[in-house]
Amino acid sequence: MLQPAMARRDDREKVANISAKSFDATQQANGLIHYKGNVLLTQGTMKVTGALATAYLDDNNSITRVVVTGTPARIEQLDDNGNLMQGEAATLDYDNIKQIAVLSGNASVTQKGRGSAQGDTLTYNTQTSQMSGESHGDGLVHMTFRPKAKPAAPAPKPQGQP
Repeated sequence: MLQPAMARRDDREKVANISAKSFDATQQANGLIHYKGNVLLTQGTMKVTGALATAYLDDNNSITRVVVTGTPARIEQLDDNGNLMQGEAATLDYDNIKQIAVLSGNASVTQKGRGSAQGDTLTYNTQTSQMSGESHGDGLVHMTFRPKAKPAAPAPKPQGQP
């Protein structure tokens, strides 16, 4: 299993911003907000883009879940070490309470310097870094692991020096 780096811990404490060409909202507890056209959601280092998004609100009007669709929908985020994670799929479904992202429909996740995973569905827990993947029908899940770079060997000392 690909062991992804954890999402940047302080991103959840940052302000979330969503922009789009238009939106339609229910101004009540447990409502929905539909965003259409060039959707951009940012929070700290996280950036999500797509064609359409639906935000689900709880009884305090806080966002509990966001579903983004596109051709493809994309997500990127840095981890605490500054490594970039990039994902894309037909649908990105992020549960803000459980902190689980489900990428479905030709899904892929790449982590710079670590590797990548592709499948019909990839599920990623941003708290624990647990990732799972599955493929439907006759397809396969594919993974690539990149070895860690080895430190350079010290230069040999010239003859006759301690």
